[in-house]
Amino acid sequence: MSGNDPHIHVEAKVVHGDAAVRNMVASTFGLAGDLPSLVATGCGLRVPYAMTSPRPDRVTCLACREHARREHLRFAEEVEHLSRMPGSTISPAQGKSAADRHRGLAQRFSDAEG
Repeated sequence: MSGNDPHIHVEAKVVHGDAAVRNMVASTFGLAGDLPSLVATGCGLRVPYAMTSPRPDRVTCLACREHARREHLRFAEEVEHLSRMPGSTISPAQGKSAADRHRGLAQRFSDAEG
């Protein structure tokens, strides 16, 4: 990675962001681990964590926006499918609601390209 990349990226695991896990652990147990200094991004680069965002309105890397769109759509399908399986801990209605939120995020990543 060169220091000349002005773009804001998304983490490769945009749907399962490490910061969200860190915040949950911190609020639950009062422990806060360090975030990594460099992270893998949706476009394949490794950049400083500070140069990433899960928010569509902040991401300027086109490849990362497309990656985030695909990941949110994939996750939406997975959640809906799993919520309809026998023994699921979430109802189909809850699964649809979560899937709709992720489809909305995917749309926002698409809209940001225009």
